[in-house]
Amino acid sequence: MNFHGKDIKIFTCNSNRPVAKQIADCLGIPVGKSEVTSFSDGEIAVSLHESVRGSECFIVQSTCAPVNDNIMELLIMIDAMKRASAARITAVIPYFGYARQDRKAKARDPISAKLVADLITSAGADRVLTMDLHAAQIQGFFNIPVDHLVGAPILANHFKKMIGDNPDDYVVVSPDLGSVTRARNFATRLGCSIAIIDKRRPKANVSEVMNIIGEVKDKKVILVDDMIDTAGTLCNAAQAVVEKGGATEVYAGATHAVLSGPAIDRIQNSVIKEVILLDTISVPEDRYIDKFKTLNVAPVFAEAIERIYEDKPVSSISV
Repeated sequence: MNFHGKDIKIFTCNSNRPVAKQIADCLGIPVGKSEVTSFSDGEIAVSLHESVRGSECFIVQSTCAPVNDNIMELLIMIDAMKRASAARITAVIPYFGYARQDRKAKARDPISAKLVADLITSAGADRVLTMDLHAAQIQGFFNIPVDHLVGAPILANHFKKMIGDNPDDYVVVSPDLGSVTRARNFATRLGCSIAIIDKRRPKANVSEVMNIIGEVKDKKVILVDDMIDTAGTLCNAAQAVVEKGGATEVYAGATHAVLSGPAIDRIQNSVIKEVILLDTISVPEDRYIDKFKTLNVAPVFAEAIERIYEDKPVSSISV
């Protein structure tokens, strides 16, 4: 590709090399020659082994665990490219860490998502390409353009094949009140009805009471969320729709497989039959269980990168 005099180059740090390779393959170009290592004291070292002068550069890096190391790798590679005279630098961040710290929940809280946005901008990024920010308003934290992709169409295409001609047998369930809009949009894509889990603590040290708003009795439930972290909310919701609601089967879909702490054990021991994940975060082989099925985001990111390179709109991407 060389439509406007600048060549396109895809580089990657260490957090999600497989997706970077798949994106490059979709575009028909090799992954840029670079190396991201660390010194004995833990400082990160970045080496670019090819010229980027005048090039349109895309750096693929999910800021997942270890979050701070991955953020620093991204910042240092952006700085290296800026100092090497890259024409334009786009940070491709399939999963944007610190996105849950997007507001002051209590007095004297930091707004860490804004801080990370400032760091990426100050490092020298010209624009950001990401997917399913936990809070959409984070786009406004950046003083550079942000292209925000959504993972729902990829998940929906998978579930449509599973549902077939029987949408009335399924119901999309939001595991908490914060995910209602996402679940409603997802249900619209599938042509299914929607239900909501309302959870609350009557008082301190009293376990949560789950109320189900909507009808799930004798239905197959699809729980949908943007991420699975410790899987507590997801597994509790799954148990509630089966034990209280009378659902027959439970499936789950999420964009980001954070899967920290007891998440794997909880999912393995839960009533959830299958969990559909996108590969915005690489799940290590030793944490991958039979209940997981992973879908590929590379074709969507590759199309977005091609459109950014050609100065075409990204909002019209269809999955």
